[in-house]
Amino acid sequence: FSNVGVFQTLGLLLGGYEVTGFIHRLGAVVTFLYFGLHLGAVLRKKRQQRLSWRDLLTGEDTLMPRKQDFVEFAQTIRWFLGRGPQPRYGRWTYWEKFDYFAVFWGVFIIGSSGLILWFPTFFTALGLPGWAINVATIVHSDEALLAVGFIFTIHFFNTHFRPGKYPMDTVIFTGRVSLEELKEERPREYERLVQSGKLEERLRPAPPRRLERSARIFGFTALGIGILTILLIVYAMLLAFR
Repeated sequence: FSNVGVFQTLGLLLGGYEVTGFIHRLGAVVTFLYFGLHLGAVLRKKRQQRLSWRDLLTGEDTLMPRKQDFVEFAQTIRWFLGRGPQPRYGRWTYWEKFDYFAVFWGVFIIGSSGLILWFPTFFTALGLPGWAINVATIVHSDEALLAVGFIFTIHFFNTHFRPGKYPMDTVIFTGRVSLEELKEERPREYERLVQSGKLEERLRPAPPRRLERSARIFGFTALGIGILTILLIVYAMLLAFR
C-alpha cells in the first residue's frame, strides 16, 4: 500500500523508503538467523537425546501434527459448545502446532521470494527466467498479507483473547508457567512428567516481578502497535487503495 497517504506519511517519519527498505532487509537477515538457529537446535536435541528421526517427528514432544491433535481439536469444539469437558492437552496443543507451521512455511516462502527480489541479477544469471521476478513480487506481497491476516485472527485469539489468557500470555517472555497452570491446562504433560520422574528437575523459581512487569509493558506496546497496523491495513484495503 505504498501509494496510500497514511503509509507514505509513516514511511517519511521513519526516514523515507531508503531507510524502511534497510529496516526490511535487516529484519530478513534476523529472520534467516533465528530460523537457522532453530533448525540447529532441533538437530542438536536429536543428537544429545539420541533420538531416532521417528521419535523426533512422532513422539509426545513433537511439533508435527499427530492423530491426537485432530482428536483434541474435535474435543475442543465440543467443549466450546458446552457438549463435553476440556481436552487433556499435552506439551503442545494443536493450535500451537498450527502457529508453528504457519511461521515455518511462511519463512521459507517469504524468505525465498524475498531473496530473489533482493538479488534479482544473481538469480537470473543462474538461469531464473525474468518472469519469475514478477511471480516472486506477487508471492512475497501476498504471503506477507496472509501472515498479517493469520497473526491478527488465529494467533491473536490463541494468545490474547482465549479464556484464561486474556489479555496476554507472558510465557513467551518469562519461559515459565505455574505448576497450577500446568496441571489445569496441560494435564497430560503434567502426568507424563510425574510418571517419568522429571517434574522436579523442571521446577524453577517464579519469574521476578520486574520481568513480569517488563513483559507486560513490552507486550501491550506491541499489541497496541499491531492493532493499529491492522486497522490501517483494513482502512487501506477498503477505502484508500487504488
